Amino acid sequence: MLGKLKNIGKEKNLSSLMANVSVAFLGLVSFMLLTRQLSKELFGEWVLFITLATFVDLLRFGLTRTSSVRLLSGADKENVKVVLGTSFRINLVLLVVLTLACWMLYGLVVAGGFEINNGYLLFLMYYPFLALSNLSWNNAMSLFQAEQNFKRMMFVRLSNVGLFCVFLVINYALLGLGLVEIIWVNIVVNAISGLWCSLKNWDGLLFISQAKRNVQKELINFGKYSMGTLISSSLLKSSDTFIIGMSPILGSAGIAMYAIPLKLTDLLGIPLHSFAMTAYPRMSKKSIQGDIMGTKKIFYSYVGIVTLLFFPVAFAGFVFAEPMVLFLGGNEYKDALPLLTLIFRVFTFYIMLLPIDRFTGVLLDSINKPKLNLYKVLVMTSANIVLNVLAVFVFESLVAVAVGTVLFTVMGIFMGFYYLKREIQIRGRDIFSESVLFLRNLKIHLG
Repeated sequence: MLGKLKNIGKEKNLSSLMANVSVAFLGLVSFMLLTRQLSKELFGEWVLFITLATFVDLLRFGLTRTSSVRLLSGADKENVKVVLGTSFRINLVLLVVLTLACWMLYGLVVAGGFEINNGYLLFLMYYPFLALSNLSWNNAMSLFQAEQNFKRMMFVRLSNVGLFCVFLVINYALLGLGLVEIIWVNIVVNAISGLWCSLKNWDGLLFISQAKRNVQKELINFGKYSMGTLISSSLLKSSDTFIIGMSPILGSAGIAMYAIPLKLTDLLGIPLHSFAMTAYPRMSKKSIQGDIMGTKKIFYSYVGIVTLLFFPVAFAGFVFAEPMVLFLGGNEYKDALPLLTLIFRVFTFYIMLLPIDRFTGVLLDSINKPKLNLYKVLVMTSANIVLNVLAVFVFESLVAVAVGTVLFTVMGIFMGFYYLKREIQIRGRDIFSESVLFLRNLKIHLG
């Protein structure tokens, strides 16, 4: 029995899941602490700031992350140094460009006296500091994912999320510091994680001199599509927040209320992110070796098993939506409980659709068709933005925003299957058969 437990503990999917669950748990605690120590308006500004920061981080690291993982998978020590050094140099240049852009825009907004949500101003002012502080550990994530070293990934992420959570506990109990001070502490804890990765030579900082132009070209050529895909994917969710923030009626309070059911949805989707992180290197390796049948089998089994896992999760979320919303938001949001409960129940349908949509995108990247994945996500993003504008400015309804999320996901599933059928002739009915085979083999392995 002990041997079986050890084998399960070494399984890559479980390691990835545990890493993401650990980070997400502390992220959840931090979220709950923030809802209880900031007013609705200030919490809405924080959500807008951090959503913008996450979105731009995807722009920065989306150019190199997916392509770096692909090149690092199976690379020898010297090539690892070259890829990491080249990736770090690209991201350093992007940091300089984004810093200049943010501060120039901030100066123009302030000098022109434009009326915009304060969350946007906070982002323009403080994001360059955050971007510098998280550069090293973000670049190191490519190496961790390629090596499937999810334990190391977990510890690095916990070093900043955990420290930030500890600060929020102290701040809630004793200090009572405001939003700007909270942002500065977030910058500092990210810098601590970055320094750790630099000292351990995980980030590529010391390998910049080994960067090569041909590797840079390869990273950018592949990455320009994966970056566009990641940005568009982020916009599928973050555009909700951006557009709500532009509304003179919903504003920061609307952002704060919408963030609670959205956070619950993100938490329920943690397993999907973990499985996708393990599926991509596996499918990429099979694809590079020319084993298309093996690539498709991995896709079928992941889609089937993860979708099966998500059904009870979504059902439980639908049934227990009200207590879950109240637990996360606290008494500050009790007056909006019926609305937030309805929004979250709409999101449970989105949760059930997520696995098949996500893995069609992962498979397109794995077979070196990032352009098609980009087209798929761009169409979804465009549809989402149109639906968000209608929901916010015409219907003035947060529920309508959530319904739009379900609609564009259905659209993405149809597009993903269309491209994959055309490129490698995948068949929907094989998802069931390969999933059953996977479960039988797992039972034999564990038995």
